[in-house]
Amino acid sequence: MAKTRVHDLAKEYGMTSKEMLGHLADMKIPAKSPSSTLEDAYVSIVRKKLKPILEERAAVIEAEKKAEAEKKAEEERIAAEKAEKERIEAEKRREKERAEEERRRAAEEAARKEAEEKRAAEEAARKEEEERNRVRDNAPKSTPSFSSLLDQIAQQEKVLQQQAEENAQKKEASRGRGDSDGRRGRKNSSSRNNSADTESESRGRGKGRKGGRRGGQEEDRYSRMAREAEEYSRSKVLEEAREAVEEATRESTGRRKERKKRRKQQQAEAAKEARIEEALANDQDISQLDTVKVPQGSTVADLADLLGINPNDIIKRLFLLGTPLTMTESMSDELIELVADDLGRDVKVMTKEEENSFTFYDDPKDLKPRPPVVTVMGHVDHGKTSLLDAIRHTGVAEGEAGGITQAIGASQVKINDRIITFIDTPGHETFTAMRARGAKVTDIVILIVAADDGVMPQTIESINHAKAAEVPIIVAVNKIDKPGADPTRVRQELTEYGIIPEEWGGQNMFVDISAKKHMGIDTLLESVLLEADVLELKANPDTFASGNVLEAKLDRGRGSVATLLVNRGTLHVGDAIVAGLSFGKIRAMIDPRGNNVTEAGPSYPVEVLGLQSVPMAGDEFRVFQDERDARSLADERALKARIEEQNKVKHVTLENLFTTMEDAEVKELNLIIKADVQGSIEALQDSLDKMDQSEVRINTIHSAVGAITETDVILADASNAIIIGFGVRPESKAKAAAEHAGVEIRTYSVIYKCIEDIDAARIGMLKPTEQEVQTASIEVRNTFKVPKVGIAAGCMVEDGEVSRDDLCRLVRDGIVVYEGRLASLRRYKDDVKSVKAGFECGVGLENFQDIHVGDVIETYRIEQVARTE
Repeated sequence: MAKTRVHDLAKEYGMTSKEMLGHLADMKIPAKSPSSTLEDAYVSIVRKKLKPILEERAAVIEAEKKAEAEKKAEEERIAAEKAEKERIEAEKRREKERAEEERRRAAEEAARKEAEEKRAAEEAARKEEEERNRVRDNAPKSTPSFSSLLDQIAQQEKVLQQQAEENAQKKEASRGRGDSDGRRGRKNSSSRNNSADTESESRGRGKGRKGGRRGGQEEDRYSRMAREAEEYSRSKVLEEAREAVEEATRESTGRRKERKKRRKQQQAEAAKEARIEEALANDQDISQLDTVKVPQGSTVADLADLLGINPNDIIKRLFLLGTPLTMTESMSDELIELVADDLGRDVKVMTKEEENSFTFYDDPKDLKPRPPVVTVMGHVDHGKTSLLDAIRHTGVAEGEAGGITQAIGASQVKINDRIITFIDTPGHETFTAMRARGAKVTDIVILIVAADDGVMPQTIESINHAKAAEVPIIVAVNKIDKPGADPTRVRQELTEYGIIPEEWGGQNMFVDISAKKHMGIDTLLESVLLEADVLELKANPDTFASGNVLEAKLDRGRGSVATLLVNRGTLHVGDAIVAGLSFGKIRAMIDPRGNNVTEAGPSYPVEVLGLQSVPMAGDEFRVFQDERDARSLADERALKARIEEQNKVKHVTLENLFTTMEDAEVKELNLIIKADVQGSIEALQDSLDKMDQSEVRINTIHSAVGAITETDVILADASNAIIIGFGVRPESKAKAAAEHAGVEIRTYSVIYKCIEDIDAARIGMLKPTEQEVQTASIEVRNTFKVPKVGIAAGCMVEDGEVSRDDLCRLVRDGIVVYEGRLASLRRYKDDVKSVKAGFECGVGLENFQDIHVGDVIETYRIEQVARTE
C-alpha cells in the first residue's frame, strides 16, 4: 500500500510541516521529519483527530472572508455615494453656470433689442425732420415762361438804351441852335444903321430867345428828373424780375438734381436690400457683402474685372510699388491687398481650399448646442480600438442610444443624457489628409498612451498633427492595470512635447483608464463633455444642411456610398447635395446602428446613397434647393480641377528654394527630419538652429526616429515641407506618394553634407552635379552559407532591374546597415549581368555577411546631370 509523507499531509490540510509534526507528537505517532512516511492506519487516525481543528479553521477563514466582503461592500457603497454626490454637485454647478449664461445672454439680447429700437426711433425722427425741412417744389414746371420773360427784359433794356441815345442826340442839337441865335442878336444890336423895325424885331427875338432858354432849362430839368425816376423804377423792377427768374431757374435745376440723386439712392438701397435678402437666404455673413473675394494667384486682368475698374489703374500702382506686371501675370497675396487698400476696396484672398468651401453666417439666437465630435489617436497597440469598444459597450450597457457597429466609420454614445460622436476611421494619417484639404471635422482629440510603454513615435506624430489642426487634446493613459504601469512617467514624458496636465498647471486633462477592464471610461467621457462645454459647441439646425465627407467607397450593389458628418442644418432624404466634385439626390440615409433614417441634425454621421460619383475624404458638402444648381456647381468644379491638375503648383525644393525666396513666396523652410537614432536628430537640429535665418526661417515641424513613412509624406504635402532622412530610407509607399505629390525627399549619411546643401540652397548656390537613380528593390527571402564565399541571399526582385555593377545598400526596418557593391549576382548556378522584376536571384555583398531574412537591398547608380538654376 502507498504511504503518505508528512509534508504532503500538511499541504492537504493547509498547514506547515512543523505544525503537522507537532500534532503527530501529541498523538504519539512516530515522525522525525517532514519527509517521514506514515502508514495508512496512522493517516486515518490523524484525519479523524484533526477534523474538528480543520472545521474550526475553515469557519474562522469563512468568517474572515465574510467580514472582508462586507467591508469591501461598505467601502464600495461609500465610494459610490461619494461619486454620486460629486456628480450631483458637478451637475448642479453646470446647471448654475448654464443659468447664469442664459441670463447673461438674455440681458445682452434685451440690450441689443433696446439699442435697435432706439436707433430705429432716431432714424424715424431724422427722416421726419428731413421731410419737414425739405424744400417744396412750388416753382412752375416748364421753363419757356422763364426764357420769354428774360427775352422781354432784354428787349426792354434795348428800348431804354435807344431812348437814352435819342435824348442825348436831341440835347446836342438844341444846344447847337441856341449858340447860333445868340451870335446873331449881338451883331444886330451893335449895328446903328439898322431900321427900328429891324431893331425891335431883333430885340423881340432876343427877348423871346432869352425867355425860351430859361423855360427850356426848366423843362429839361423836370423831364430829366421824371425820366430818371421812371428809369430807376423800371430798372429796379427789371432787376428784381431777373433775380426772381434766376432763383426760380436755380431752384428748379436743384430739385431735378435732388430727384435724380434720390432715385439713384433708392435704386442702390433696393439693390443692397436684394443682396441682403439673397445673403440671408444662403446664410451668408451680411458684414462681408462689400468684401470682394479674389482667388489666390489672380492676374491683373482678373483683379480689375472683380473690382470693376480699369486695369491701367492697377498697373500704374504696381509700377509705383516697384513691381511692374503685365495684364496676364499673377499677383501675390500681398500685392493684391496693397493695391486694393490703395483703391479703398475691401478684399479677401481665397485659397484653393476656401474657393471650394462654403461660408455661412448664423444668427446667435438661432444657434443651439450640438454634440461634440471626437477622434481617438495614438500609437499602434496602445488601445485605440479597445477604448472605442469599451465606450460603445458602456453606452449599450446603460441602455442608451449608442452606436454598436462600425459599419459607417462613425458611432455615437450617450452619457448623462448627452450624445458624443466618435469618428472611428481617422488615424493621424487620414486626419492629416483631411486637414490638408481644409476640413476640420474634429472638435476634440483623445490621445491614448499606454502606461507601460510611454510616449512612442506615433504618439509624437499624433500630437504634432493635432496641434497643427489646433484641436484640444485630452490624454487617456491606458493599461494602468498592467504590471509596470507608470502614469506619472507618461505625464513627465508628454511635458517635453507641450502636453502639460492641469494638475501641474497646464491646459490638458489627463484621465487614467483601463479599456479592457472598463476602468475610468465614465470619467473620460465626462472630461469630453466638460471640454465641449468650454468650447461652447453650437450650430443652427433649422436651415439647409452642410458638412464634410468622412469616407466614401463604390459599392457594387448600391453605387456610390459616402459617410457624411453634418456640421449645421438638418439633412433630409431627397435633398440635392454637392460634395466636392460629386453631386446627386439623396435616396437613402443610414445611421450608425444600421437603421434607415429620414433626417440627420448637426454632429450626426449618416451613410448616404445617391451621389453620381465617389467624393474624397474631407470634401465639403452642401444642400441646394435645385438639383440643376448642384449639377452646375459640380461641373464647374470638375473643370477647374482639371485645369489645376495641368497647372499643378510645385512644392518647394532645395533647388528652387532661392528662386521662390526672391519671388517672396517663401518666408520659411519647413523640414521633416527622420533619422536612425535620436542623437542624430538633436545634432542636426542644433546645427540648423545655428544657421543664419535672417532671410528664411528654418522650421522643423516634425522629427522622429525610424524610416520615412507615407504619413510623413502626407504631412509634408499639407505643410509644403522637405523631408530630410539621415541614415534612413523611405518606404516604397512613401516613395510613390512623394512622387505623386511632388514632395522632395533627401537622404544623407553625413551630417555636414546636409547642412551644406541647406545653406547653399538658402543663398542660391546649390549646384548639384550628381544624381542617384534607383534601379531595383530586392527582398531577401532566405540565406545560405556558401563555402569560401560566406553568406549568400536568396532574393526576389520586387521592382526595377538589378545589374551586376550597380551600387547597393542594405536596409533593415528602414535603417541603412550597409552601403557598398554587389559581390555576386546569380540565377540558379549561373552568373548573370542583370535580373528583372519578378525573378528570383542569388546576391552576395562585398565584405558583409550579416544578412537577415526580410532585409531589403536597394540597388542604384550615380548619374551626372546638368546644373539646375
